[in-house]
Amino acid sequence: MKNYLCSLNFSKKMNKSLLFLLAVASLLFASCVPLKDLTYLQKKDPSDTENVINPVNVKPYRLQTNDVLSIEIKANDPKLVSIFSVSGTGQSAKSEAGLYFDGFTVDDHGNIRMPVLGEINVLGFTLDEVRLDVEKRLLSEYFNKEADIFVNVKLAGLRYTINGEIGSPGSKVLYQEKVTIMEAIANSGDITITGDRKAVTIIRQFPQGTEMHDIDLTDVKVMQSPYYYVKPNDYIYVKALPQKTWGTGKTGIESLTTVITLLSLVTTTYLLLTR
Repeated sequence: MKNYLCSLNFSKKMNKSLLFLLAVASLLFASCVPLKDLTYLQKKDPSDTENVINPVNVKPYRLQTNDVLSIEIKANDPKLVSIFSVSGTGQSAKSEAGLYFDGFTVDDHGNIRMPVLGEINVLGFTLDEVRLDVEKRLLSEYFNKEADIFVNVKLAGLRYTINGEIGSPGSKVLYQEKVTIMEAIANSGDITITGDRKAVTIIRQFPQGTEMHDIDLTDVKVMQSPYYYVKPNDYIYVKALPQKTWGTGKTGIESLTTVITLLSLVTTTYLLLTR
């Protein structure tokens, strides 16, 4: 009878331990990062069967202080426009360092300083507006139409900063006219498994101030957002998911390893206490 009661008591304790372990296991597996939180550009609306995404009407970028411009002036006779050019030439002038030293930086007053032409205010102007202004100055003061003046104005690279749960954080420069948030993230080593793709924060500078906006990269409709395209001087921050601080495992295998370790610990402790 005594052995039966001991056996019954042992069985009850084991059942409680198993229930506890099952509860812990459920919690651990619930802490895994689900696939739907890792997949980009999902169709979350079941009624949306179209594959066509309406294009975003992207407004032209307006220059701000500390922007660096690359301004190239050409003519039928290169000697005519040589005095309007900076010293950097060739491939070295196209590098990031070359553009920093030989490009035209927008100062705190919104001006750039060009050879012969002097200071030109460009704050809040688009690149096309700056080009037209430079062409107008050249034709009205120095050349006639027969000189066939050609002016090309570009940003000296599209610079952005990305931080948080990202493979390669830091400031990046891409030499493209347009860069999407997906391209910027891919260029930075992708978001880590513990990064929150549903609330990526974009901090954007405007002449009138700063705006902050969160976008959901797991929703295909993000492609319709004006924040889908990166603008110069954007700051992108990827927040961490709660799973990073729980320490229970980000994948099923990691969670299973945690459960097995916990089960071994509980079993060993129980056996030591019942001896």
